[in-house]
Amino acid sequence: MLFFWIRRCVGDDELSHIRVECTIPKDDGSLASFVGFRVQHDNARGPMKGGIRYHPEVEPDEVNALAQLMTWKTAVANIPYGGAKGGIGCNPSDLSISELERLTRVFTQKIHDLIGVHTDVPAPDMGTGPQTMAWILDEYSKFHGYSPAVVTGKPIDLGGSLGRDAATGRGVLFATEALLNDHGQSIAGQKVVVQGFGNVGSWAAQLISQRGGIVVGVSDITGAIKNSKGLDVASLVKHVAGNRGVKGFSGGDEIHPDSILTEDCDILIPAALGGVINKENAREIKAKFIIEAANHPTDPEADEILAKKGVIVLPDIYSNSGGVTVSYFEWVQNIQGFMWDEEKVKAELKTYMNRGFKDVKEMCKTHNCDLRMGAFSLGVNRVARATLLRGWEA
Repeated sequence: MLFFWIRRCVGDDELSHIRVECTIPKDDGSLASFVGFRVQHDNARGPMKGGIRYHPEVEPDEVNALAQLMTWKTAVANIPYGGAKGGIGCNPSDLSISELERLTRVFTQKIHDLIGVHTDVPAPDMGTGPQTMAWILDEYSKFHGYSPAVVTGKPIDLGGSLGRDAATGRGVLFATEALLNDHGQSIAGQKVVVQGFGNVGSWAAQLISQRGGIVVGVSDITGAIKNSKGLDVASLVKHVAGNRGVKGFSGGDEIHPDSILTEDCDILIPAALGGVINKENAREIKAKFIIEAANHPTDPEADEILAKKGVIVLPDIYSNSGGVTVSYFEWVQNIQGFMWDEEKVKAELKTYMNRGFKDVKEMCKTHNCDLRMGAFSLGVNRVARATLLRGWEA
């Protein structure tokens, strides 16, 4: 028997917490229960937007923080969304494909009245992907009619956008170019280290390499490698696809994963977990520029240390916004019923990323602050302005 319960509560910070319990039959006939969350933070500027992650450690505090981060990120990118986030506490690797499908469909049944094309538009996150979004789309459509715009990050055959897979990594490329151009430099010849070689890190490394950047170090969950003359990124990507990790790649020397952040380089791109740059290792970082491809990879204490060292940090709410920007493009295409070619997606993304950098820099000049404070000021100001214009209590 399937059962669920939903608890919604709106606190002083206006967060809407949605908690659902989903019980599914497993392949062996036993029952298993999982708890899912959806946190809706703000919709002053448009429908709420945010990923759904499947991970054993999904819990309310983390989801709350990520939902708020999405509000500021969409505002900095200047796309008409607010912020949301969600997830289910489970280990996807412990579940079969059929069990994951049942879990996703039950979760969708519980929240279908709380999401929607013009209400809250989920997307993939850690542990989920295009197939998960396809199941959500199908289950939602049983209640509301065929609605491809209810989720983004879908398979191409169901209305997904060309260029979505590479979007966050390509956004990192454009953000890096914008920052370097502002300092009279280009990517060509720059030594780059990428911490995290998943979807975002691998695409960023490939695209930067194609621009003439020299990727000298890479790490993932299996290990870390370096080559001071530059790694063959294309060969590394093939190796990772066949071996599920960078470990064992013959084109570089193995190093301890913890040392990847302090390798000699011009540009450091943390593209894995949050909090990896902290007060313990910040003083040892040799990079001149840090491009935050992961969510909040730099602790506040580390920020202060890096600032004193003269390291320029490009904040996550701008530099990794390429993914949500192309998700917006997908949503637009679905609503219009007119799909774009990949070159248009790339061109529009570059326009948005360049404009975003210019807006952040203008805010920095206005308030005489660093890039992180400039980006957050820009996002908060845009949300506050929309709130006031709509006549809502600030």
